[in-house]
Amino acid sequence: MIKLTINGLETRAEEGQTILDVAKFYGIEIPTLCYNEGLSRYGGCRLCLVQTGEEPGTKLVSSCTYPAEEGLVVRTDTKRVIETRRMMIELMLSIAPNSKIIQDLASKFGVKQVRFKIRNEECILCGLCVRMCAEQMDGRAIGFQNRGYKRKISTPFDIRSEECRLCGGCLYICPACQLKCQGPEADTAVCNACLTMDPTCLDYYDELQCWMYNVGRCGTCIREEPEKSKSKEKAQKSMQKEKNA
Repeated sequence: MIKLTINGLETRAEEGQTILDVAKFYGIEIPTLCYNEGLSRYGGCRLCLVQTGEEPGTKLVSSCTYPAEEGLVVRTDTKRVIETRRMMIELMLSIAPNSKIIQDLASKFGVKQVRFKIRNEECILCGLCVRMCAEQMDGRAIGFQNRGYKRKISTPFDIRSEECRLCGGCLYICPACQLKCQGPEADTAVCNACLTMDPTCLDYYDELQCWMYNVGRCGTCIREEPEKSKSKEKAQKSMQKEKNA
């Protein structure tokens, strides 16, 4: 067994365990976003940062990927750690301000304002959907593209992937778009489920494609565009028929 200290508490870990594994076992809370127990470790969100070592040679590491080491000293609640987490939450909030998960994190850590430009995107590049598709659904229908500020998650060549089985796993696990499809009142919503399908699925409501995700109709299906007026009219009639029923 490996001995290490977390927040002054002497702990033991098995070889191969990470700092996060040990902290969870001993009931020490470390916030995470891109981590999922059933998926491989990614360390992309940086929320699980902890401080290791002794002053003045301390450093910040992602606890979900950093292995437990003999004699390691770990602190999860220092001022440096908390301030870094707040900055990461602020960055993610500026990217996806409508995500309830990120809003809850902001409330918990006292992030009351965003100093960065609001981007209103549906992806924070946590990679959960990519790993879910590849590791749990064995689909590999989506993946990362490009680098730097152009980095995104999409299907190969940005067209509908033949590997996608419409399982909805990507939508289920995504922390940024979970509340994007709330019915016709979400006038500008578009979920990742739509983005992984053929682009024509954004033109109309399709019972098989939309309800397979158990999300109903998102606003994009009935958005106001001249070339889609017939599709919108068809969707509105269907919605009115459901209300009358």
